[in-house]
Amino acid sequence: MRHILYIGTILVLFTACTPTRKKENISHTPMKVITLGVMPSVDYLPFIVAQKAGIYDTLGLTVNLIKYYSSTDRDHAFQSAQIDGTITDFLSAFQLKSSGIPLKIIMSNESYLCMIVRNGSNITSVKELKNKNIAVSGNTVVDYTTDFIIKTAGILPQQVNRPEIDNIPLRLLMLENGQIDASLFPDPYATIAMSNGHKSLTSTSELNISVTGTVFSAKALKEKKKEIELLIKGYNLGVDYIQNHPTDSLKEILIEEIGIPEALAGIIALPQYTHASLPSMDDLEKCASWLIEKNIIHKSFQYANVIDSSYIQSEQVNIEK
Repeated sequence: MRHILYIGTILVLFTACTPTRKKENISHTPMKVITLGVMPSVDYLPFIVAQKAGIYDTLGLTVNLIKYYSSTDRDHAFQSAQIDGTITDFLSAFQLKSSGIPLKIIMSNESYLCMIVRNGSNITSVKELKNKNIAVSGNTVVDYTTDFIIKTAGILPQQVNRPEIDNIPLRLLMLENGQIDASLFPDPYATIAMSNGHKSLTSTSELNISVTGTVFSAKALKEKKKEIELLIKGYNLGVDYIQNHPTDSLKEILIEEIGIPEALAGIIALPQYTHASLPSMDDLEKCASWLIEKNIIHKSFQYANVIDSSYIQSEQVNIEK
């Protein structure tokens, strides 16, 4: 009875803002649960919207979103099969793959990082980061993007001090306490930092850097193909919901799930979410080249083999029907 009520609600919500679709065939085979690891960032918002709005209930899918606050903890959970998949950066995915962990990237995700400098540091441009303390999460998108930013300013990697602070809330606390001069933060932490007087010098959006995606283990891809297809379908419906509702209507989710303070939930700048798509090969190549240059992965690494395009193609076919 509960599912019938959900179906009625979702049909009303989405009739006006989604393409006409054929009625789903109801399978008598129980759906397996999908467990997805996430970090406190806006890149997983369409997933959580789909969960909270009852979209996944309508699709007959149970999705457990497990939150981690450090990339190390997230990657350990994935390696030890505590989760089926995770939202991660391509650099972390390549390192896991290179170390023998069987996985595939099935879609890209939309997010951004801001280079935040502490209030009172008098740093007003990227060039002034020379000889400063910039906290990083080693060999991740934070490290990669820090390299990219300082190189564009003519600063050599060895001309900045890079303490490795993997935990995002801890990095923000250290910025607040003046223990570091700058670091890259995702939202909601970037917005929190700026609301406290700290400044953003640049962002991955401004630099046209896109390096985040959803990966699944080979085991999950083999055993939960239908469930992953529905996960993406729900993601796309979550995007539709976000596009057709004001940010203010998402305040409860932003506060409770993403961790945005109530005072900022109505003003945060969300990414321009679009339906799930594959990562660009150019972005993948740049990430692989950076890892090879640092001798983290072997020069023979085939980054194109880490992509599984079948899920996005399947969803695109379903939309066109």
